[in-house]
Amino acid sequence: MKIGLEIHVQLPTRSKLFCACSTAGEEPNSAVCPVCLGFPGSRPSLNRRALEMGVSIAKFLGCSINEEVWFSRKTYFYPDLPKNFQITQYETPLGTNGRFEVGGRSIGIWRVHLEEDPGRIRRVGRAGEEVALVDYNRSGIPLVEIVTAPDLTSPEEARAFLVDLLIELRHLVGVSPQDEQTVRADANISVGEERVEIKNITGLRNVERGLRFEATRQSRLLAAGKRIVRETRRFDEERGTTLPAREKEFEEDYGYIGEPDLGTFTIGPMARAMVLPETPLARAARLEREGLPAATARQMVLTSMELADMFEMLCPRVGREAATTWTLGALTANWKELQGRLDDRTKEEIATLVEGVRSGTVTDSEAKLRIAALAGKEVTPEAPAEGGDLEALVARLVDEHPEVVKDYATNPKAANFLIGQVMKEGKGRYSSKDVAEKMRKELEKRV
Repeated sequence: MKIGLEIHVQLPTRSKLFCACSTAGEEPNSAVCPVCLGFPGSRPSLNRRALEMGVSIAKFLGCSINEEVWFSRKTYFYPDLPKNFQITQYETPLGTNGRFEVGGRSIGIWRVHLEEDPGRIRRVGRAGEEVALVDYNRSGIPLVEIVTAPDLTSPEEARAFLVDLLIELRHLVGVSPQDEQTVRADANISVGEERVEIKNITGLRNVERGLRFEATRQSRLLAAGKRIVRETRRFDEERGTTLPAREKEFEEDYGYIGEPDLGTFTIGPMARAMVLPETPLARAARLEREGLPAATARQMVLTSMELADMFEMLCPRVGREAATTWTLGALTANWKELQGRLDDRTKEEIATLVEGVRSGTVTDSEAKLRIAALAGKEVTPEAPAEGGDLEALVARLVDEHPEVVKDYATNPKAANFLIGQVMKEGKGRYSSKDVAEKMRKELEKRV
């Protein structure tokens, strides 16, 4: 099975790709102008911020960036495209021949380019009696299209690819994977020799559902000795099936010509000057290389990049093991409330508390209570451990284990067993330093 994706991601700009209309129009046909409606005589003007975002995505995906690019008109006739052509990039995409890792496999990226979104057709009414309504608010919305090689091998892997890609793009340019309108995909799938395209699937779950249905449909046709027809299909979300839409077009059917109203754009210097931030999954991969388990690293960065910052702040001060324990423990448990309160002073206070636990001057329980208090939670100190104060608890445990006293005379490490018992019964209320001192004093008296 071979699967390739054409992913359309809405770029989070305030204005459209070729005009000043807002990208946030709510009422149908409320954010339109002569340019995005294709009126005669109107001329497009490129949104520089959208171009910068597109170039950063191409560079992040390891693409070879074209020095100069221009736009083309992709001609087709459909009610959602009032000027009967879409402005896109054909001969000169922003970048080509990139890669993206998912699940330990490298998936090829054929091209990354910018284009405008057409309008939105909404069909209402019962099947067979539908009425089509057109909203042109989306006409001209900036999209980046990412075209993969047919390297994906299952519907599940296709979904995992999209999940990881959107995690990275959210941090890179601010794309929100929760917004259903920001991401659509055309999925090309072949079980045998001929491929079928499923057009305009919205939502990650639907991509997996549509591909799974289509894989089953093609497999059954081939098993029955029938051939797969190259065509474009659409995914019916309610039924969970793909349905014929039209015969598959070929590139020559679109009649590409250069866009005469837009010039040539030199993007090579822009790409070379860009310094990209470390994205969450790239950071998780680095933390894994530095010794953190893969699942732990991924959990940490996906919870919050600030949480990962705290972990990396703690590592040189208390060691990786203690830093991991406190980051995934007390910090994660209080993170929802804590992250809005973090400043340099609070970060230093947390680090000092964890250092205190490590040195034995602060108990686990005390540190956890103080971290919860820093998060703004109301905390109540726990009742003293059963058995009275520390001295009484130590004396009782030594009385109950005379064999340890005997062993201690020749092996001082025997005290570690009783120190552990005190920490267990004290439920972390006593510092390990105080427990060790009092235990050794008590044992020295008995030897």
